[in-house]
Amino acid sequence: MNRRLIVGLWRHFALTLALNVRSGRAFVYGYLVPMLFLFAFGGIFRADNPPLLHEFGQLLTITILGGACFGLPTALVAERERGVWRRYRLLPVPTLALVVVTLAARLVIVASAAALQCVVARLVYGTPWPLHLGAALVAFAAVSGSFLGLGLLIAAIAEDVPTVQALGQALFLPMILIGGVGVPLVALPSWAQRLSGFMPGRYAVDVLQRAMSEQRGLEGAGFSFVALLVIGASAGLIGAKLFRWDNASRAGRRARLLALAGLGAWVAVGALAMRTGQLEPVAAHADYASITDEDVDRLRFDDLPGDNELVTRLAPPFPNGKPPARVAEIAASLKTWAPARTGDVVDDVHALLCVAALADIGADPQEAEIGRMIFDELQARYRHALLRQVLVWIVLHPDSATAVTAAPELDLRRGRPSEQMVQERAGLYAKKYLGRLTGRISAP
Repeated sequence: MNRRLIVGLWRHFALTLALNVRSGRAFVYGYLVPMLFLFAFGGIFRADNPPLLHEFGQLLTITILGGACFGLPTALVAERERGVWRRYRLLPVPTLALVVVTLAARLVIVASAAALQCVVARLVYGTPWPLHLGAALVAFAAVSGSFLGLGLLIAAIAEDVPTVQALGQALFLPMILIGGVGVPLVALPSWAQRLSGFMPGRYAVDVLQRAMSEQRGLEGAGFSFVALLVIGASAGLIGAKLFRWDNASRAGRRARLLALAGLGAWVAVGALAMRTGQLEPVAAHADYASITDEDVDRLRFDDLPGDNELVTRLAPPFPNGKPPARVAEIAASLKTWAPARTGDVVDDVHALLCVAALADIGADPQEAEIGRMIFDELQARYRHALLRQVLVWIVLHPDSATAVTAAPELDLRRGRPSEQMVQERAGLYAKKYLGRLTGRISAP
């Protein structure tokens, strides 16, 4: 590639950015809509601790959707209607190079909108920065690339700007309503959760949210990345194949068939997800509310190890309610510890039980004091009746929540035990705490 071509493409990139900054439509889709969703989510989830952290994957997905599936095709079609791309065709520049530069400019616009959203959320609501910044950038690039491919396909088959709006809404609204983007998967009925597996929004939220708040980062997100790649690449290749320089050339039957082939990638991904068990409904653990006193009465507490034995040690209550300095520091860190701040009470209680289990398995010098601190923390966070129901649920359904197998941020750094071992110890602590709450264990 010669120097003059590089300079020309750079000027095209800068011009594309400048035109989008001046465009009212670009401002609305690129910046105003993400801010509106941010404040809407903030009004609903601002009481979470930390605020909005566990909804930010959804917010970023909405931002990318707005910029890629509305902003990009609207700009391309509007320029095509004005004859801009017909003039570009006279340039001695490969088509692919101009399209790639245009996509790169849109990526910068979407990235700036996402960065602004993060900064405003931090300043207004105190939302933490992503837990894994590098993973967040990788996830953002994957989601943006996939949705930009969809935007390119929309631009190729849309005859005018109103058609762009209609096609964009046809993609946007289902993902917002039943695709796990606007409404969390856990709040959707089972049929909608399964249907969301045929939409890229679900996989976008998954990879972004893992990078934002999951301790293991992108571990386990392989299928979501493959889904985004297949959907985005198929749409992008077809969009590039059907790219039109002149609005006089109409999208014919062949174009519509190829567009349907692009949507066929959605069906293929959903079918594979269903076949491989990726679409099992996400439970909200709502059944814990059905726990009754009879369920407690059926439990045995005489098979638990003693408080001073090698397994599940538990210190007596702290004098004046004040734990040792290091244990107090761990307690303070729990206030913002993401695994225990998911918004799902069963997952949050289980994560706290895992902290006691990790200290016990790792033979922490203060394992007994940490076990007592977790008991105090649970009682401080939850009403007695609610905590009792949740602990019974965990005892009866030990695999209902995923175990936390490492917590170096809490200064628990001794090894990484298996999930099965952590689940077992967490269940023992759940029963110990439950016995004290119900009076079935008379120890202090």
